Amino acid sequence: MRYKRPDKKNALSLLEAARKDLKFTFTIKVSEDSGSTIIRNIHNSFRMLGDSLLVSKGIEPTDHITPIKELLKLNINTSRPINLIDSIRRLRNNINYYGYRPKLNEVEDVVSIAKTCFEPLYKEVKKIVSKI
Repeated sequence: MRYKRPDKKNALSLLEAARKDLKFTFTIKVSEDSGSTIIRNIHNSFRMLGDSLLVSKGIEPTDHITPIKELLKLNINTSRPINLIDSIRRLRNNINYYGYRPKLNEVEDVVSIAKTCFEPLYKEVKKIVSKI
């Protein structure tokens, strides 16, 4: 982690990019062939939310764990626990680094997590970032 000046403009830009990317990802037909791409994109959208929080605090993350951990610190009520986001990170790592091919039910579960957790997290992060 590197410390630098808090950057509200960049933080808001990351927020909007995350939302836009996720919206596009939801248009991709869920299948075993598209599963890896869908999971990567969903993970990236959550990571960008965490990056937005960190950038707003003047912290430049150097890995994918720190932004996710930052999101998990938020006290948000969702129908599914937000700590499931870390399981998306682990699944994405298995895909990227070990050639894992996700099963259809895993892809559907990740999409379900994103649909229930992303928007409440997005709103909370935007509220926090907008205050700086």
